[in-house]
Amino acid sequence: MNAAQSIRGEASADSAFSFAPSLVMLADPEGRAAEAIRALRTHIMAQHIQRGRRALAVCEASPGEGCTFIAANLAVALAQVGRKVALIDADLRGSGLGRIIQSHRALVGLSDFLGSATVGYGDLIAADVLPGLSILFAGREAANPQELLAGERFSDLMAFCLREFEATIVDTPPANSCADARRVSTVVGYSLVVTRRHLTYVDDVKTLTSQLRADRAKIIGAVMNEAIR
Repeated sequence: MNAAQSIRGEASADSAFSFAPSLVMLADPEGRAAEAIRALRTHIMAQHIQRGRRALAVCEASPGEGCTFIAANLAVALAQVGRKVALIDADLRGSGLGRIIQSHRALVGLSDFLGSATVGYGDLIAADVLPGLSILFAGREAANPQELLAGERFSDLMAFCLREFEATIVDTPPANSCADARRVSTVVGYSLVVTRRHLTYVDDVKTLTSQLRADRAKIIGAVMNEAIR
């Protein structure tokens, strides 16, 4: 089985993970979408990481705007230039990251970690999914996601990631369906807002940005998707 087949989502015999075509930094690295991600990476590195800001929550107002697409590809792009990166799936209501990067073994998820004092960081982190990239998957859907994210263990986890990784990218659920993204952004401290052409309403973005600012999360910018695979 060749590498292209593995990227399309069919795991090779010696791989614990497979990758969907929407992970364009692997599947189509010369395409327009990957080039746009590289441009975003340059901005994030210059305006965020190199200023000592080591974590970023990626947020969207409504479903389908491409938050998970941006978070996953940005994390891979940063790892590709030698950064030590953690990608956290903080959507405990219906993970999308697990469809882009698929694990072929049972893993402890963020919901398990937040709900149990006996689960450690080493149990949670899938190290070196790709060179330089570690992933913290969401795990099972939680009955009380907002309470879990509001607990001290999530704050402690972020503090750990800030110490251990050069960049931590956090994927969040749509903000108009729950307050989870606002809670995550408050802990992370910095947010990137994702929009999509012909889908995102301006009023929704205004509401999201005003909520994030009210919660004292700093918005470093916004990115628009023209097409998401």
